[in-house]
Amino acid sequence: MPENATEVTAAGIARLAGVGRAAVSNWRRRHADFPQPVGGTETSPSFALPEVERWLRDQGKLVEVPLRERVWQQLAGHPAGAVAALVHVGCALLVADRSPSAWREITGVSDERMAGVLSLALDDALTHRFGPAGNGRAVHTPDRGELLPSVPLLRGAAELAAETGTRETYEFLLGRQLDANPRQYTLTPPGLAELMAALAGTGDPDVRTVLDPATGTGALLVAVPGPAALHGQENDPDLAALTALRLALRTAPAECALDVRTGDTLRTDAFPRLAADAVLCHPPFNERNWGHDELAYDPRWEYGFPARTESELAWVQHALARLRDGGTAVLLMPPAAASRRSGRRIRADLLRRGALRAVIALPAGAAPPYGIPLHLWVLRKPGAEPHPTPELLLVDTAEPADQTADRGGRDRLDWPALRRAVLDAWQAYDGQKDTGDTRKETPEGQKEKAVDGRKEKAVGGQRDTVGASRTVPVIELLDDDVDLAPARHLPSPAVTGGPAELAGVRERLTRTLGLASGLTPPPPALSAPAHRPLTTIGELARAGALQLRHGGSGTGDGPVLTEHDVLAATAPSGTLSADGTPEEPVLVAPGDVVVPVLGGVTVVRVIDEATAGAALGRNLQLLRPDPAVLDAWFLAGFLRGTTNNRQASSHASTATRLDARRLQLPRLPLAEQQRYGERFRALAAFEDALRLAGRLGGQLVQGLYDGLTDGTVTPE
Repeated sequence: MPENATEVTAAGIARLAGVGRAAVSNWRRRHADFPQPVGGTETSPSFALPEVERWLRDQGKLVEVPLRERVWQQLAGHPAGAVAALVHVGCALLVADRSPSAWREITGVSDERMAGVLSLALDDALTHRFGPAGNGRAVHTPDRGELLPSVPLLRGAAELAAETGTRETYEFLLGRQLDANPRQYTLTPPGLAELMAALAGTGDPDVRTVLDPATGTGALLVAVPGPAALHGQENDPDLAALTALRLALRTAPAECALDVRTGDTLRTDAFPRLAADAVLCHPPFNERNWGHDELAYDPRWEYGFPARTESELAWVQHALARLRDGGTAVLLMPPAAASRRSGRRIRADLLRRGALRAVIALPAGAAPPYGIPLHLWVLRKPGAEPHPTPELLLVDTAEPADQTADRGGRDRLDWPALRRAVLDAWQAYDGQKDTGDTRKETPEGQKEKAVDGRKEKAVGGQRDTVGASRTVPVIELLDDDVDLAPARHLPSPAVTGGPAELAGVRERLTRTLGLASGLTPPPPALSAPAHRPLTTIGELARAGALQLRHGGSGTGDGPVLTEHDVLAATAPSGTLSADGTPEEPVLVAPGDVVVPVLGGVTVVRVIDEATAGAALGRNLQLLRPDPAVLDAWFLAGFLRGTTNNRQASSHASTATRLDARRLQLPRLPLAEQQRYGERFRALAAFEDALRLAGRLGGQLVQGLYDGLTDGTVTPE
């Protein structure tokens, strides 16, 4: 094997061959000539890519390695690490994009000579795009020795770029790296980044200079439509380099100036004289070592010196300090920053001087950490207006936990609806547009404006409120706590959609209870335990009476039936990845029986026409009976048996796993199966009615509690 040859893991081999990882494990056990590990660990070995390709091709399992997979495997197995390889690829793509003819000349020589010539070309390209080296420039020029191991990778990346484009190639490789190492990076989802950029007004032609003082992977600056100058700073040198190259490949030098620096923003600000039109920032949360002891007399603390535990308020004031008068900053903040007592004096001064304009509560799952509903703070640097604003806009887009769960968590957030709700509320407040707002006199005689930021959408035949907002006079917020959490001042979106819909929920509940009453099974006819000959799912599969398939990943654009959908009896809520494992997804058909793999719960789902065509998700097993031999409802009913599930389950350290092959069925004629199947189908309909009644009953009860407590429902 050549020295420094690219290594590939079992997951990479599976991706190359278009199979699952279990297939690779089987190949290793069954084929003595399978390549031996050359690195990694005992539990996660790595193999030489050339040897793997040769073996796959000899076995007829690989005709040609897809170019993008070859490039990714070369990058992932680079001896200097994937991040260093990504930087080299970005630099090379910058040269190829700037001068295709020069790139052809550079690649027309030997690898050793190419490394030396390329280093000189890179220095010229990087200087042209980012300015001279030094002064914290994010991307340094790699020398010949650094580039030599990367030459095969760079040739492949340039070939891929010729097919798909330089920007697309770099985004693909960067996205793969981020997906492969999710715990190493704090990401800002694209939907959230676009919302923050829109709130900052970056689409306005007057907003020409944008700063992100904590760029991370550059998601916020990527979301900016196209100002004249983008500035960024990042403490991690690797991330700073990746972001700089990412932006350079997305923008033209004549249209957008780039200046991305490396360094600790709070301690060593790279742009002390910048007056940006907009600042976007997703700062690190809950940092104690942010420079509290060194920065006590820093002029940026115009609104008060932040406590050691208030690093986020330091970032807020840094953003304001780097704005021009009237410029807008949008920061992603933890919810505690709106209410911690240690920050109340700074929050109060931000309100008094009109710097803080809006606090927007996002749904849980909008950004990491995904378990809590984060906030957006919209700020504007005072000075352009004669008097500070007397009101603060509060927006609450958080949804009830049961609605969030029904849509499958963070992957199912309705970003278009969320964006419309937030921007409508902000534009009505900031632009003073006529939105049919109502004004009423408060007991103190002050005017309070209620901004209707509610956006409704149909979900399962019901109307759900996406968000609500109102402006609150600053004087009402300047109490001992200065608590700015929208949940403190706004009712959370009601589970029922508001008191006006309580009557409709009650009517639906009444109908559903009537249906459940009509479906109640008759008194059971008891008998002694039956002793019938049994067979297993495994035996039936071997005999061809049914097919057994397992869910997994795949590519496409259709819906996915997830494990949660089966457990909650809801419609398919997942989506196929556009860049997943290159294997065909398993599509469910009417009459299929789907069983979860994990959890040890007796839940089975028979696929109907409405669900047919969805892809089978992870941790699900599909049984497809031959209708001439097996009745689907008979099969599903006996799989629900508690004893049957216990016998077919094994217990790992943290979960119970069901092996469907060990589930048992009695051997019965088809006519007798269908008799049982009709009874099982009736029980399933009764169960569905009870489930719907429980959900509607919960909505009605909570809606009445909410209405009685907030005064919209009277005791009568």
